[in-house]
Amino acid sequence: MALVQHNTRLVFKMFYTCGPNEAMVVSGFCRSPPLMIAGGRVFVFPCVQQIQRISLNTLTLNVKSDKVYTRHGVPISVTGIAQVKIQGQNKEMLAAACQMFMGKSDGEIAQIALETLEGHQRAIIAHLTVEEIYKDRKKFSEQVFKVASSDLVNMGISVVSYTLKDVHDDQDYLHSLGKARTAQVQRDARIGEAQNKRDAVIREAHAMQEKVSAQYLNEIEMAKAQRDFELKKAAYDVEVNTKKAESEMAYQLQVVAKTKQCIEAEKMQVQVVERAQQIMLQEQEITRKEKELEAKIRKPAEAERYRLEKLAEAERCQLIMEAEAEAESIRVKGEAEALVLEAKGRAEAEQMAKKAEAFQEYREGAMVDMLLEKLPLMAEEISKPLLGVQKVTMVSSGGSEVGPAKLTGEVLEIMSRLPETVEKLTGVRISQNQASSVSTCAC
Repeated sequence: MALVQHNTRLVFKMFYTCGPNEAMVVSGFCRSPPLMIAGGRVFVFPCVQQIQRISLNTLTLNVKSDKVYTRHGVPISVTGIAQVKIQGQNKEMLAAACQMFMGKSDGEIAQIALETLEGHQRAIIAHLTVEEIYKDRKKFSEQVFKVASSDLVNMGISVVSYTLKDVHDDQDYLHSLGKARTAQVQRDARIGEAQNKRDAVIREAHAMQEKVSAQYLNEIEMAKAQRDFELKKAAYDVEVNTKKAESEMAYQLQVVAKTKQCIEAEKMQVQVVERAQQIMLQEQEITRKEKELEAKIRKPAEAERYRLEKLAEAERCQLIMEAEAEAESIRVKGEAEALVLEAKGRAEAEQMAKKAEAFQEYREGAMVDMLLEKLPLMAEEISKPLLGVQKVTMVSSGGSEVGPAKLTGEVLEIMSRLPETVEKLTGVRISQNQASSVSTCAC
């Protein structure tokens, strides 16, 4: 039982583990170069192999540089805060850290890193002015971080962060800069206040000016409205007075007209009476003359009228008989013409039937014959647009005809293309059918 417990303890001593914040270094038998493990476990042979540990914790460093002279010779004190740690993920940096810090405590490692950072911090302060450090702290921190990181990397240490915590001096230099800035700010504030007051006064003056302008414009508009009202009222008054005057004048004219009308009516009445007397006298005179005419003229006139009526009746009967004879002659002539037209129509119908039979027998030849008959009409229609042309300007290229020969040549060229067009439209070739029709006729 004791032997089993001893063996169990021995096995446990052969396996080692570590957390993520430290690294193990195994050296000895079969471990050249040494095995480095950051956060894990490893098997170690007792007596022939050795295991060592190194911390990977982050170290906070308070980097103080007291009374460091800047580029202009002003002594200032600067305090920075840096976070550093041994990089366990990078094997080369871990190996460098193991070579330099193996067996040292965290305090010793922190002191080495602190001194390195302080040296770089003092060197950078010496190359800058107080204003550059005080006003642009980010730039100063970035420079310290960049320069220090390049050295600490060679030691296996990485700078996680660096910030500038405090800048002060014993000569009240920064306080004087603050006073100057405060005075400048106060001056800008007074200037801004004065400018704001000035702008307020200007805006108030502009507002007053706009108010007065608006008031004047309003009064002008009111005056315009009053003027328009007065003008319209005057126009209306003139129109009303005109209408009144016209009405009064019309009334007076109406009274005068009525008076004249009454006078004219009386005159007319007198004239009517006089005219009535004249009419009575004329009627008596007419009665006397009628009796005289009846005795001297009417009786012979009635006898003459009777004779003329008889002569007119005889003439009417003669005209009726002549008209009936002429109508009978026209009817007979119309029947004869109808017979002639009927015979002519029958002849034309027989001719059309024969022509249709000829077209049926010589279909393509007939079509060619019809087309040849219509060719002169086509040529006339093609050349008809040239009849309306008043002026023709022709330009010769040197290799063709010029003048009327050119125009007639183009018309003939168009006519020469008609057989191709007819062939495309009807499928009939005029040249072949013309030759065949000629041969048929020859036969």
